[in-house]
Amino acid sequence: MAAHFDRRLRKAAVTTTVAAVVVAALSASQAPDVTADAHGRQTTADKVPTPDASSAESATGNSPYYTDLPPLNSPSPAPTIGTPASRGPAEAGIPATVLDAYKKAESELRRAKPGCNLPWQLLAAIGKVESGQARGGKVDAQGNTLGKIIGPQLDGNGFALIKDTDNGVYDGNSRYDNAVGPMQFIPSTWAWAGRDGNADGKDDPNNIYDAALSAGHYLCRNGWDLSVQADLNRAILSYNNSQDYLHTVLSWLEHYRKGTHEIPDGTGTLPVGRSDDPGPSPSTGPKAPGALAPGSTKPSTPPESAPGSPSPKPPKPPKPPKPSKPSKPSKPSKPTPPPPTTETPTDTVHHLENAGTAGLTAIAGDTFAQKISARAETKAGQSVGKVRIRFTVLGDTDATFTGGEKVAAVTTNASGVAVAPALVAGEKTGAFTVRATVIGRTVAGLDYRATVTERVADALARTGDTPLTCTPGGEFADQVEVKATHKGAAADKVAVTATLVKSVLDPTESDQGPYFKDAAGKPVRTLTGLKTDAKGLLKLPKLYADDTTGTFLLRLTTAGGAALNVQLKVAEAAPEPSPDPSTEAPEASPTPSTEPSTAPEA
Repeated sequence: MAAHFDRRLRKAAVTTTVAAVVVAALSASQAPDVTADAHGRQTTADKVPTPDASSAESATGNSPYYTDLPPLNSPSPAPTIGTPASRGPAEAGIPATVLDAYKKAESELRRAKPGCNLPWQLLAAIGKVESGQARGGKVDAQGNTLGKIIGPQLDGNGFALIKDTDNGVYDGNSRYDNAVGPMQFIPSTWAWAGRDGNADGKDDPNNIYDAALSAGHYLCRNGWDLSVQADLNRAILSYNNSQDYLHTVLSWLEHYRKGTHEIPDGTGTLPVGRSDDPGPSPSTGPKAPGALAPGSTKPSTPPESAPGSPSPKPPKPPKPPKPSKPSKPSKPSKPTPPPPTTETPTDTVHHLENAGTAGLTAIAGDTFAQKISARAETKAGQSVGKVRIRFTVLGDTDATFTGGEKVAAVTTNASGVAVAPALVAGEKTGAFTVRATVIGRTVAGLDYRATVTERVADALARTGDTPLTCTPGGEFADQVEVKATHKGAAADKVAVTATLVKSVLDPTESDQGPYFKDAAGKPVRTLTGLKTDAKGLLKLPKLYADDTTGTFLLRLTTAGGAALNVQLKVAEAAPEPSPDPSTEAPEASPTPSTEPSTAPEA
């Protein structure tokens, strides 16, 4: 017990020293709203929420976090696989799979959002503070945590009040939400921020690859550039709206930037201090005899007389006071009215109304022609301006708002209307939902149904006019190439079906004549899954002919109604023409002489 107490004292001393250093560094870097006393402790002013973050906007719902600070000495950048015991507990490194997830998330964000400049060390700092790097790296090879990491329920008892939003699917709690996973997302945030980081077809907050990529996208929203200190601070505070949280994350970020090392999964050290742990309070017991009263230079009670000393003389009894005249009864004071409560526009919102959005349909890859708009109204139907509305894309879809985000927050105008950014269709076809909700107030959400249809073409044409001919049993010298267009523009990624049909009037597949070959080299007369390229072009595979001669038909069709019939001819090769004897010129005969003959000599 004594050893444990001594260890706690040493830890407290080190933490106080580190805190002072960190706060000094942060003050120098102009972190927002930082105030501290002479010992580096945060003042109560640091607890005031910043205007651009709240529990409703927080990734974690402002859940508790680990408060341990990094050691004063920089970590060793040298790998220490297999030798974690040689390191101190506070310098235990980052578990291999967890570190890999952070670096892969950084790489993906560099590609998807290069202007964000997300460093993987920021993900590591948040992962350290939120879950101690997935409880010291207790994950499997796929990145799934070995057991769920669930924070306390957000029931308003010392935490934010967030009632259940996922029916207990992620956190097992059907009354309130809990932060879940190694990056501690609350279910309502995960519903729009969740990403698939390990390409297994699902997004799971309990998978470190999914959680790290999702955290990266969350920190890169709003056009923030994390290489700019002000944007970095905003992003961190949006994750958990606490100045103490900001300072702790920044200290770990700086620590990891100086270098870190990789350790085997499951060998990391879990932090000890928690933001929800009650701190030590000074003693409030009675004063000892002889203690000085506040503001006094004399003891508050006289000290006892030393043994054998003469007893002090008893004091003279005081004279009895003269009776005072009875005072007149005072008039009862008026009760002080309670201070008026300041009602915000958000407090007056009773419901959301559709502000005229209808017919949300777009072709895959296109931008929806109409933007989604919602109007905030009071119970009496009056419009409410200056209210923040969140639009969230839900369902099995890859559609996003402009910029690649699945969530957008917009403030209502003077007419109470908030217009979401343009919605961009992905490649997945089918219906999905966009939900509008009021940020900071619990009212029923407003759902909009949207549909993505497959890409279409309204015209197909050959790119050349060379006749397509072949001899029986041979192969066609030229491949069929076509171009698809839609309203005159090249139609890219349009699905095309090619079928060798019996005739113009009979579109069933032919059982003889030209054919394609499958991967095994067997004849096939229908090809599906063909798609045009970015220029709307498609070159079909080679065509072959069996022993049947004649004229055949290749029909190409697309979604949207475009169709094209291509004629194919199979015929025996024409023989070389033989010479015609009747047309040959006779051999030249000797030309009779026209010269006079010479008379014989006499």
